[in-house]
Amino acid sequence: MHSKAAGVLTNPLVSGGLFITSLWVFYYTPLFRWATIDHVGHEWMILHFLIVGYLFIQTLVGIDPVKSRPAYPIRLMLLLIVMAFHAFFGLALISNQGLLLADWYGAMGRTWGATPLEDQQAAGGIAWSVGEIPTVLLAIGVAILWSRSDEREAKRRDRRADRDGDVELEEYNRMLAQRARQG
Repeated sequence: MHSKAAGVLTNPLVSGGLFITSLWVFYYTPLFRWATIDHVGHEWMILHFLIVGYLFIQTLVGIDPVKSRPAYPIRLMLLLIVMAFHAFFGLALISNQGLLLADWYGAMGRTWGATPLEDQQAAGGIAWSVGEIPTVLLAIGVAILWSRSDEREAKRRDRRADRDGDVELEEYNRMLAQRARQG
């Protein structure tokens, strides 16, 4: 976690960007075909999404040390942005009138159930709706951590004020009184 590569990968913008672009790059490039027809490609896909998901979650709520962990409002904003892109991906699959890997899924010859395009559109609905549930839970988790962090900071400031007679507040009040006399 202290290497230069880990510092780059756990940067909130990098981990969020990887999380967002991974879906799009995977499903709309030849990587999807590779993961569909080759076992090694499928295993690579699983490993890739696992690592990218870990890096993103680590950036938001992880306990492992990272070089830069954003403030809680930034974490929530990043999460909402990622959530919007994930929802947009699901909606893109729902509204897509072309079948991904049509020569593969369209040539299966399945005569029962939904058509391959209907299956793909249903998968987009699942990606959109069910995929947002963990994101909402994560947002709640970030909000709880933020609240606890504020409570710890307030207790720390109270203990410091008890130790030093609240020097910081006294200096601030002196500064305000001086400005009031000058103004």
